[in-house]
Amino acid sequence: MNQLEQLKAYTTVVADTGNFKQLAQYAPRDATTNPSLILKAVQQPDYAHLLEEAVQAHRGAPLPDLVDEVLVRFGREILNVVPGRVSTEVDARLSFDTAASIARAHHLIALYEAAGVPRERVLIKVAATWEGIQAARALEHEGIHCNLTLLFSFCQAVVCGEAGITLISPFVGRIYDWYKKQAGASWDEVAMAGANDPGVKSVVQIYNHYKKFGIETEVMGASFRNTGQILALAGCDLLTISPDLLGQLQAAEAPVTPALDVREAQLMDLHAVVYNEASFRYALNDDAMATEKLAEGIRLFAVDAAKLDHLILEASR
Repeated sequence: MNQLEQLKAYTTVVADTGNFKQLAQYAPRDATTNPSLILKAVQQPDYAHLLEEAVQAHRGAPLPDLVDEVLVRFGREILNVVPGRVSTEVDARLSFDTAASIARAHHLIALYEAAGVPRERVLIKVAATWEGIQAARALEHEGIHCNLTLLFSFCQAVVCGEAGITLISPFVGRIYDWYKKQAGASWDEVAMAGANDPGVKSVVQIYNHYKKFGIETEVMGASFRNTGQILALAGCDLLTISPDLLGQLQAAEAPVTPALDVREAQLMDLHAVVYNEASFRYALNDDAMATEKLAEGIRLFAVDAAKLDHLILEASR
């Protein structure tokens, strides 16, 4: 049995891609997308027609509405392949605007439901800023399920759990990138691998806290750089994995054993933590890695969102 099949015995495997034609061979339950993945996909010959068709069918609509039509079109295609849920992201440029994020989420869900897709099969992705978490809190109260992304710190996870968010996506690889860059020539790849990887350690801390205190928010490790990071989180609720790494797991036969366990977490001597807005902002500010990677992630997604805007405008002329 290959490593991908073994991993599925302990963890729900999710595909992190806009390239839905690759999905079937890995049989993931869910799929996640983001502005960068959709931008990459629409520039490929196999998918360019989806953008063209969405724009032509809604010519004259405001640009944000056209963007949402394209995102939902990809989401619907993905849901034809996976049996579970798709994550569709709210524009990163709204990351500090609670009301606008809620409005955009409403529009995305309305488009899915108009196409016959029940809201239970959609996760609205929002950046885990204070404003984004409050938007998601309100959406969850309406039965719109959310995936809080760009999550790099324990305080973000704690507030998401308290807010009743359906799922969070801690970014393993980007945490690893930051610490590796900071260490420079002194970085020891072997010593910092597996359970010692700083990105892995972040997810383990969050997972154990959630399970210890009965927090129902699902933990989905994301942004992996290698299969070692993935296997070190076997047992996590979900892991969202790029097609390249899914392929590597499928090609490997070494044994996979669970690294995370609910019962073990429940027996740990952990202390409850609570944040209000002020203490959350201070804790996030006090974590240089999380502060930098959250800001950088929003900027990078915003750049790709603007590029997608440009492609849609060109197609609508």
